[in-house]
Amino acid sequence: MNKGRVSPYLFLVPAFLIYTSVIIYPVFNSIWVSLHSWSGMDAMVFIGLENFRVLFFEDNVFWTALRNNLTWMILTLLFMVSASLGLALLLSANYVGRTFFRGVFYFPFVLSGILVGIIWRWMYHVNFGFFNEFLTLIGLGDFTQTWLGDPDGALFYVFIAALWRGVGAPMILFIAGLQAIPKDILESAEIDGAGKIKTFFSIKLPLLKETFIIVLATQIIGSMGVFDIIVSTTDGGPGNATQVLATYMVQQTFSFNNMGMGAALSTIMLLIMMIVIVPYILFTTKER
Repeated sequence: MNKGRVSPYLFLVPAFLIYTSVIIYPVFNSIWVSLHSWSGMDAMVFIGLENFRVLFFEDNVFWTALRNNLTWMILTLLFMVSASLGLALLLSANYVGRTFFRGVFYFPFVLSGILVGIIWRWMYHVNFGFFNEFLTLIGLGDFTQTWLGDPDGALFYVFIAALWRGVGAPMILFIAGLQAIPKDILESAEIDGAGKIKTFFSIKLPLLKETFIIVLATQIIGSMGVFDIIVSTTDGGPGNATQVLATYMVQQTFSFNNMGMGAALSTIMLLIMMIVIVPYILFTTKER
């Protein structure tokens, strides 16, 4: 065998071993554990698809968590994407201070989700939180409430915190996409008398197609894996109103010592994410 043909592959061996040990093996091991009843301390008992049957047909919390994940995804696609695109349009204009404002809106994204959750949990505090204090200050004390204690609105209030933190990342992607649009095309549209609205819908929006695909894919993946900001604000409460698949998986695994059920939840999350990840990978790796 030609040594010159083999040697390039040898350089891939360390990366392949690391990838196998931290990605491939844990994934298949999790799938294997999901087929068992196991507390993590006693012997595993093979039960086949029983954990999945219980989740789909007997566990109401699972359906609440799945619905919350889908709700979070819809909120993300409606508000996170549109807000980030709007900021990108504003911060792409040529004026003094735009770089500063880009940093201002991007800064929360570098903070950990746990830290942001703690900050907003205190802002929502019933007795001395910012929102209730502000409403009282301006004479709207009747509108004060237990923000994170409201089962009907808690998920939306947590999402506002996530929106504040996460809008900067897709904003930067949209700014990069807008800056990649050839200026001569925009100048030609301006000479032809196209207004800003027509230019946006007829030129900028179509040319941002690839950026939109990247943003939508990453935001959907992030929506399915949301965890830290919910744990640090409501921990899935009140009454499982903000429970999502990731928090319920951790709860089943470490609070209830039900490793098989937790692994089943992680397997379901994996399958859902693959629906988004596989087309995204195919798109980003296709030959131009």
